[in-house]
Amino acid sequence: MRSRTSRSLGTAAVVLTGVLALSACAGGSDAASGGGQKVTGGTIVYAHQQEPACVFGGWIEQAYLSYQVLDNLTSLDADHKVVPWLATSWKQSDDGLTWTFDLKKGVKFTDGTPLTAEAVAYNFDYWLNGGNSTALVWLDGYYKDAKAIDDTTVQIDLSRPYPRLADNLSQGYFGIQSQHALQTRSKEQNCEQPIGSGAFVVDKWNRGQDIILKKNKNYTSPPANAKHTGPAYVDTIDWKFVADPTTRVAALQGGQVDAIYDVPAVQWNTLKSGGYQLEKYVTPGRPQQIAFNTEQGPFTDEKVRQAFAYSLDRKQIVDTIGRGVIPFEGNGGVSQATPGYSEKAAGWYSQDLKKADALLDAAGWTRSGSTGVREKGGTKLTVSLPYGAGSIINADGAAILQGIKEQADKAGFDVKLEPVPQSEFFSGKYSGPDTHDLAAGYWTAVTAGILYINWRPSTPDHPNYANSAFYNDPTLEQYILDGNSAATVEAQNAAYKKAQDYIAEHALSIGVYDRLSTLAVSTKLKDVWQEHAQGGPTFYDAYFVK
Repeated sequence: MRSRTSRSLGTAAVVLTGVLALSACAGGSDAASGGGQKVTGGTIVYAHQQEPACVFGGWIEQAYLSYQVLDNLTSLDADHKVVPWLATSWKQSDDGLTWTFDLKKGVKFTDGTPLTAEAVAYNFDYWLNGGNSTALVWLDGYYKDAKAIDDTTVQIDLSRPYPRLADNLSQGYFGIQSQHALQTRSKEQNCEQPIGSGAFVVDKWNRGQDIILKKNKNYTSPPANAKHTGPAYVDTIDWKFVADPTTRVAALQGGQVDAIYDVPAVQWNTLKSGGYQLEKYVTPGRPQQIAFNTEQGPFTDEKVRQAFAYSLDRKQIVDTIGRGVIPFEGNGGVSQATPGYSEKAAGWYSQDLKKADALLDAAGWTRSGSTGVREKGGTKLTVSLPYGAGSIINADGAAILQGIKEQADKAGFDVKLEPVPQSEFFSGKYSGPDTHDLAAGYWTAVTAGILYINWRPSTPDHPNYANSAFYNDPTLEQYILDGNSAATVEAQNAAYKKAQDYIAEHALSIGVYDRLSTLAVSTKLKDVWQEHAQGGPTFYDAYFVK
């Protein structure tokens, strides 16, 4: 059952029929058998939930892919300690403005060119010049330049201290590519088949179906927290794109795939009792939250924002839909998995309909008519919430948003949920203040420095499209800047907590649930684990048993 690369999942309906037909070949009883003898080689068939535009880029879905192909300077271990990867060591100058990274010797990109300090410095400039939008916003305002001191020593100069630089470089957005490839190949080639020094190479992309990754037989540079050294054990990864969660689960149960991503909460215990390996990573950074448009519309009034927060029993909604798998998150700034998390901010609002009613009354929004929707000056309290359906918000998340709508409606809000397809959502159509009243979404991170990305003031000369609340405030900004540059972790976290409490106090954003990265794996496949920066699947150490 290992030779599966020619199988196509096709449409959801066709797949489901095919999967069930295969259940006698590799069903749940096989998956639960455990043990077995290690097999070298084979193809991992993996079902992911969505397809990005490029293998490398600024979205976490791209980071999951590029992590298989590109190596980073640093990695995070299970304790979120920064450990070596391409960099063997690093240090920060006393003034915090210069970082020096020493690189592994003898590493080559898969195009045969050497990994050098010059190539690493080129990658930094490439990111900052538009090569990766997320790497850009992480380093923007801090990065000054990068240069090679010698072949294996690269120096990063900053304009302001940034003590958690090495932590942030462990994210998949900071994978190092071949300088030669970036300079000589087309944008399309580097999009579809980026050249790194990683454990796998992109062999073929069948758009709308799958990406085939082949083993890099000359791999020499795993991170310090990997389980082995040398090349990967398997020969191939067939990274399939299967949008429907029911289809993914049925394909795993039927033996058509070896691992799936984004396990529906309703199926979690079923797969657990079936003997499948289940992995759940609570993503640090911004949780799945709802930000209020503070520039236009009814939420420019703080009392209306607070009333919306008090109208909701968010925990009840999440616990009902999430079935104990999806964690409730009250903090609108960062998730509970993030260093420097504020419990105070997380507990700021709980459902209190009397407070919600009083705040809306005080703001001049009164009930009238039979619909129960409040009005003010002849305008109904109708608020729009467009969301990335199937991309930023999965099926469980959409059900949670429906629960929020229903509870807020009872307080007199008329919430209009607008599911938006991936291409339209990422086009920027809904990024302006005149396009929505509420914005749902997340940002993954390894530190609370994500607050800088989400809340940096937006100006005409330096717009910040990640500031979905359109809230420009020097006090909030200074708290975050203090956290980003403080010399000790304790001082960083204290400043970040001030920022989170400020966000909660002024009801700029409310948390709903923590974004999860979940995997379900057949027990015929061993040592699949989630990397600790973003929770993506790691197949470098994986092997089959028989």
